[in-house]
Amino acid sequence: QVQLVESGGGLVQPGGSLRLSCAASGFTFSNYVMSWFRQAPGKGLEWVSDIEDHNSGGNTYYADSVKGRFTISRDNAKSTLYLQMNSLQPEDTAVYYCKCAVLGAWGQGTLVTVSS
Repeated sequence: QVQLVESGGGLVQPGGSLRLSCAASGFTFSNYVMSWFRQAPGKGLEWVSDIEDHNSGGNTYYADSVKGRFTISRDNAKSTLYLQMNSLQPEDTAVYYCKCAVLGAWGQGTLVTVSS
């Protein structure tokens, strides 16, 4: 079955970096657009970034709130999605989820806490 498993979250100081991973299984990962979303405490779900599938060119898209600080990437050979997060700020604190919209699949989320 389709499965997405995030990892890499944790506690980081303001200005620090983290790299999130999302391991995919149960489908041909390279054929699908993949996304990152986040949900901050007490707030709604926020789209963070998309990366196109291989056939569409692998273009990337970012929310204004993370543009220039976050980088989405994928390793199709490993069926893994990544989110490199730099210059983290307290407002980046959230549970981060990966998603395959076409298949309606979500991961369980990984918590990122940015605090001194």
